Amino acid sequence: MNILLAPALGALGLVVAFIVFRLVMSYSDGTDQVKKIGDEIHKGAMKFMKTEYTYLLIFVTVLVVLVAVFISHESAIAVIVGAACSSLAGFIGMYAATKANVRTATAAQEHGAAAALSVSFYGGSVMGLCVASLGLVGLGGLFYFYSADHIHALEGFGMGASVVALFSRVGGGIFTKSADVGADLVGKIEAGIPEDDPRNPGVIADNVGDNVGDVAGMGSDIFESYCGAMIASIAIAYTLGSQEMMMLPLALASIGLIASIVGIVIVKLQASKAPASALRSGTLFAPAIFIVMAYFLISSLADVSMNVWWAVVCGAVGGVLIGLITEYYTGGDPVKKIAESGETGPATVMISGLSVGMQSVVIPILILATIILISTTLSGVYGVGIAAVGMLSTVGITMAIDAYGPVADNAGGIAEMSGMGAEVREITDSLDELGNTTAAIGKGFAIGAAALAALAIISAFSAVVTLNFGDAFTLSLDQPIVLVGMFIGICIPFLISSITMTAVGDAAFAMINEIRRQFREIDGLMEGTADPDSEKCVEIATKAALKKMILPGVIAVSMPPLVGFTLGAMALGGMLAGGLLGCVALALFMANAGGAWDNAKKYVEKGNLGGKGSDTHAAVVVGDTVGDPFKDTSGPAMNILINVMAIVSLVIAPLLTLNGLL
Repeated sequence: MNILLAPALGALGLVVAFIVFRLVMSYSDGTDQVKKIGDEIHKGAMKFMKTEYTYLLIFVTVLVVLVAVFISHESAIAVIVGAACSSLAGFIGMYAATKANVRTATAAQEHGAAAALSVSFYGGSVMGLCVASLGLVGLGGLFYFYSADHIHALEGFGMGASVVALFSRVGGGIFTKSADVGADLVGKIEAGIPEDDPRNPGVIADNVGDNVGDVAGMGSDIFESYCGAMIASIAIAYTLGSQEMMMLPLALASIGLIASIVGIVIVKLQASKAPASALRSGTLFAPAIFIVMAYFLISSLADVSMNVWWAVVCGAVGGVLIGLITEYYTGGDPVKKIAESGETGPATVMISGLSVGMQSVVIPILILATIILISTTLSGVYGVGIAAVGMLSTVGITMAIDAYGPVADNAGGIAEMSGMGAEVREITDSLDELGNTTAAIGKGFAIGAAALAALAIISAFSAVVTLNFGDAFTLSLDQPIVLVGMFIGICIPFLISSITMTAVGDAAFAMINEIRRQFREIDGLMEGTADPDSEKCVEIATKAALKKMILPGVIAVSMPPLVGFTLGAMALGGMLAGGLLGCVALALFMANAGGAWDNAKKYVEKGNLGGKGSDTHAAVVVGDTVGDPFKDTSGPAMNILINVMAIVSLVIAPLLTLNGLL
């Protein structure tokens, strides 16, 4: 295997992403009114990203200095490269999404559903291709320079990517949900106006939030799991002394990128058919193509057992299964039951939604347990890492289908605000509804991928510490210090969830008061003869998000050294184990409960159970409002939290003592 193959294919992927972006830009961006709305959303998103990255630059600079002083200069360079690649992937993806939304709405008006699906999917594909390609370019390039003498410096790449992901996901999540909650509660319930009504001052901020949270944030989230899985597998293979096994994760990700590009072409070819069928074809065919290509790749390697291929298959199949289970809980019978419970008020909506969320945790965790059992039986701890790589290798198509959702959602908002008419709104609503399902599947996939990637990193951490201390290091439950670490670890996800939920509540409070003020003080706003001050709402959401995202980031990065240096390596290992279980369970619960509440609202709004304006509708809107920070802020933060803690632990592993300061 040629070491330069991965960055070369990554560069090719970026070229394909640019071609897809040019295809998006070839479509009409509509009338002056449509352009004006699109420009407001684009400018708001770019302003937020610029401000967020300014804060992030300060944090990363401090981190780079600490890593350079206490670890190595090579690791510090890797942190910079990881942070840069993750930031760039999120930025490019969001830029493309904000250009695709107006073109999707215009395509729906001028050419119909098939063209609208093509544009929105192309917009999402830029994000997916950039995530996969920049991961290969950045990590593959560092592997070329560092594999001989500084292999552990690659872990710095994962640290940089994880820190960016945490800030992007938490900051973007707080922004989007504060705007969404404010716009819904005041607009729909108090003022009685439709969703995305141009009179609502919070609508532009809500649409901006879809991009910064669900496109840029989600892209950074998947990017860090994608790279984390490869880094963990390389680190484990290094302890086993196999050069081919070290290079295999990058090779698998490279053929995964090719399979993703094929999957994107398949979706395009089937866009004229039912949108759901086209997207499902891409979702299922890309992993199948990848598995076949992986078989021939692994069988050509003398040093690698075919058991490794079965571990790859296990991870790829497990990722699809978790996505399908998530689809059932957020789009099947449970959603109808939640909607029906709205006939007796918001309290029963809350109870049924919480029940669905709790139940939805069981099967995905059993699937993860099965993947872990099979992969470790086949290939030891390396099997877990390579199963995670197998699950994430087709991230190009997975992320494309996930990012398509916010583009379609924005297109619906633009169609409503510009008065395009009921027929256009019907097309965008159907794409948006499908986008909610693809987003829910994407969230389930992201959680499963993050869990396996984190477990692989924890396994790499354990392997590195074992090299230092031998049999003296153990994570046995009969060691009290390990149990202490586990109890500390299980607390952290709940603390971060509390902080992020409170942040959304506080920001939404400010947003609600501002929207109420504008309705009260701007003459002619409700009559549609005056324009709302949308920029003020974007500013409120931006300030709240950036102010509130700092504390979760500091906690996530500081807890591993705090526990590791004071209580020792075994306590830190216990903390990672407890944190992993807490993060995965909470992430699944919150993402699926939130997704089910959201789709229950959509089910009623389609005319079921009294439709819009009914008491049932008011009840399910309350459920959706509570579910918003569940599924788009606190839930996604869990994926990144455990990966941040795991990768920081792996980076500091060579500095740890067995008992810390005890």
